[in-house]
Amino acid sequence: MNIKLIASQAYDAPNNLVVEFITSKELGSHKSYKLLNKAGFKAKQDSICSLYEKNLLMCGIEDNSSDNIRSAATAAIKSLKTSNYKSASIAVEKNSIKAVVDAIVLGGYEFNKYKTKKEKSKLKNIYLTCNDVAALKEAFEEAVIIADATCYTRDIVNVAPDDLNPPSFAKLAKKLARKNSLECTILGEKELKKEKCEAMLAVGRASYYDTKLLHLAYKPKNPKKIISLVGKGLTYDSGGLSLKPATSMVTMKMDKAGACAVLGIIKAVSELKLDIEVHAFVGAVENMIGGNAYKPDDVLTSRKGDTIEVRNTDAEGRLVLADVLDYAQENVESDYLFDFATLTGACMVALGQYTTGVMGHSNRLRHDISKASGRAGELTASLPFNKYLKKQLKSEIADICNISNKPYGGAITAGLFLDNFIKEENKNKWLHFDIAGSAYTESPWDVNVYGGTGAGVRFMSEFLKSIK
Repeated sequence: MNIKLIASQAYDAPNNLVVEFITSKELGSHKSYKLLNKAGFKAKQDSICSLYEKNLLMCGIEDNSSDNIRSAATAAIKSLKTSNYKSASIAVEKNSIKAVVDAIVLGGYEFNKYKTKKEKSKLKNIYLTCNDVAALKEAFEEAVIIADATCYTRDIVNVAPDDLNPPSFAKLAKKLARKNSLECTILGEKELKKEKCEAMLAVGRASYYDTKLLHLAYKPKNPKKIISLVGKGLTYDSGGLSLKPATSMVTMKMDKAGACAVLGIIKAVSELKLDIEVHAFVGAVENMIGGNAYKPDDVLTSRKGDTIEVRNTDAEGRLVLADVLDYAQENVESDYLFDFATLTGACMVALGQYTTGVMGHSNRLRHDISKASGRAGELTASLPFNKYLKKQLKSEIADICNISNKPYGGAITAGLFLDNFIKEENKNKWLHFDIAGSAYTESPWDVNVYGGTGAGVRFMSEFLKSIK
């Protein structure tokens, strides 16, 4: 479907459905109040009422906040897609245009790659009408770029593991690099052995597919800042020899969502043409079982040189990130270092399935991310580090253990494990984002439909836009 920003006075389309947002307080004074009242419409948040005889779709909102407009517009786009209208129009203003674009692009998203019979919507065009196109043009174009990058991320997350494995992930990264004029470096197992990425290689040892480390770079002239993004790219996670239960293995294609997010972010940054340098690092690995699989009780040597006692092979993402984070820090001297990972079910227990957990040492940086996520319409919450939880990673036979010795605070102890591989000079530049709950959903909410959500792309794009 096409989205166009046009002047209100220039708009003229036959058989077009007009979408309006209305609060309960405004309902009584609406010109179609009698019909709306007869239909029992109360203008409650996300409720809709179709007055087809007037080519009008009314959407209830509690107030004119971006969150409420985005949520109501999402309900509207779902209704529009099942109608026989070929076009619809929505009046927008500066404070609502991003929310409406997100609702249309993200709320109207479909992943039907594997369906042999695809339902086609008759809706072809959405017109966003305003009094001053020039004043909203930049905000509109930015919103479309970021929403499209989020959909790109969703597409990768949703691809089946048989189709997206470490080598095909590398091909996908090369394709993005060519299209968006990015630098691209791919390290295979031979190069990773030279780099001494033994922790990462151990995780992928039993897989049919070679492990890969991907590095994409966007380098404008005279960048204001340099940012490194690191993504966990488990293209499939069986749990290894600490095998997951069968029901828990379903949806494990989403364990690459952190890697997908960093590709989506660098895509958005390059298309927004931000004057910051961005590096995206991805550890693309498949965690499988076999006679050569790494085992509980193994002791691995990380790229940094620290030894890691393995007590659970399903705590594999942190082993991959340990090596990739060390590689990223050695190869790029950045102003900010962010990692994205579907790391722990414990994060979902702590914060629910909608919220990304944020961990790190800098209160200021966590606060800036919180503000950016609020503007972007994503939910984030900080989880605090403390020295007592760090003690639970102590190993009696190695430098550190890959899981805590107690079953509590699992999201934080995973973050503290990663902290062990952050250089001292980078401690206040680094944040860890646990997107285990927010990256994938089987129950639609807000602008998120079934499957990958693209978590992290919108709030990080918003943060990077604000860098001065």
